[in-house]
Amino acid sequence: MNDFSELENQLRKLRPVHPSADLMKRIERMLTEEGSTSTAGVLPRERRFHFNWLSLGLGLAGATALVLFAFLRFERPAKKTPTLTSLTPAPVFTTNSNAQFVPAGLTQVVYHTSDEGLHFDRNSDQPMRRVRSHSRETLQWRNPKTGASLRISYPSEEVSLTPISGQ
Repeated sequence: MNDFSELENQLRKLRPVHPSADLMKRIERMLTEEGSTSTAGVLPRERRFHFNWLSLGLGLAGATALVLFAFLRFERPAKKTPTLTSLTPAPVFTTNSNAQFVPAGLTQVVYHTSDEGLHFDRNSDQPMRRVRSHSRETLQWRNPKTGASLRISYPSEEVSLTPISGQ
């Protein structure tokens, strides 16, 4: 702690140097002269137009991204609601139908259809549009004598290729 007290005493002894009389006279003389006021190099500059290329590039990139996003958004086909297909075959009657199940119906529900765009097939020289659809098929059998029924449901996927002409 003693070292710090000595340092503080030395700092208290330091005082700013008084300006010389000659300096004070020159400052008074310069202030009394009206025509020669110096601005110490702080002059207003002319406003020049500075073009910021970075902001122009970023703005154009953003606008291009928005246009491409809108274009791809409008190109998609409208979402389709699930379609329901039902097929009921005619009942088949046999002479001994005590314990036999008879086909009673087939139901196919398409719950997702996606357009995967244009693809070039190896065997074709024109582009093909590939559409993938996911569905669930349900088969139902009934026993006409007992009234019992059996129902089996399973998922299926179908890919269809449609040739595109006029391109």
